[in-house]
Amino acid sequence: MVFKRLLGSLGVGGPTVDTVLDPGPFRPGSALSGQVHLRGGNAESTVEHLTLELVARVETEHADGESEGMVAFERRTVGGGFRLGAEEVRSVPFSLVLPWETPVTELYGQGLGVVLGVRTELAVDGARDRGDLDPLAVAPLPAQEAILEAFGQLGFAFRSADLERGHIGGTGQQLPFYQEIELTPAPQYAQAVNEVEVTFLAGPAGVEVVLEADKRGGLFSSGHDALARYTVGHHDVRDWNAEVDGWIRRLVEQRPAHGIPAGYAPGHDVHHHTGHHSGPGIGTAVAAGAAGLAVGVVGGMVAAEVVDEIGDFFEDDDEGDDGED
Repeated sequence: MVFKRLLGSLGVGGPTVDTVLDPGPFRPGSALSGQVHLRGGNAESTVEHLTLELVARVETEHADGESEGMVAFERRTVGGGFRLGAEEVRSVPFSLVLPWETPVTELYGQGLGVVLGVRTELAVDGARDRGDLDPLAVAPLPAQEAILEAFGQLGFAFRSADLERGHIGGTGQQLPFYQEIELTPAPQYAQAVNEVEVTFLAGPAGVEVVLEADKRGGLFSSGHDALARYTVGHHDVRDWNAEVDGWIRRLVEQRPAHGIPAGYAPGHDVHHHTGHHSGPGIGTAVAAGAAGLAVGVVGGMVAAEVVDEIGDFFEDDDEGDDGED
């Protein structure tokens, strides 16, 4: 057991902490469980509260470009109100439910480059320190996995995944950011589409699927973004290949004047509506093969390598901390 020393506000010689998550990956809407191991410092102290915070590396667009920072999206007190003796070792078990919209970090064990973490905050004798940050792995829900599987079977290929600050209008989005999974088009759509972005907004009743296609211009028309939104049940049984293919065909057939589907009310910070799609930022790029997703991923999205900055994020977790919206 390796304890991570809390310096800063708690001082050298204060209590130390090590948070250990149960084996994952976890899934949105499911319980995140584990234990927080504490060791007393040089003297007895009072643990006022022990709090876990879920954080994510999120991109924010500005007028002059983009920046990345850490955003907290869930916070839960899991213990406190007890005395911790000098050098005393104590373990506090915890279980908290992940928000339904928690981003997906991996698919079939293949990392997507999205950075999530569990940060431990310890308040002792009036002082507070955020001293432990652990990576969090999240796998897709069955419906999300089936849809990505279908994209892979149809010939789409993974490009990158990132988290964007903002809200998608007309949806039930709860978190202050959303995940975009960017795909290169299948060969049969390559003439019409530059890329397709998929966003999942899960909830207790099902999953909203928001699609955005960056359409190529024609001889007498300019390129534009086509948008669509669908809702599926968590355990729907469908011919997903045919379903997803139909979604994409309808996107391709959309005309610019009718590009926003009924019920979709975009706000000022919704997706990219300028036709420009920036490349993946720090901590979001995944080197992927030219094949597809899901079973297509296992056989095709080969040797994904999450960039080294992901590790730097956990080493320097306070940089760019924006807190919870």
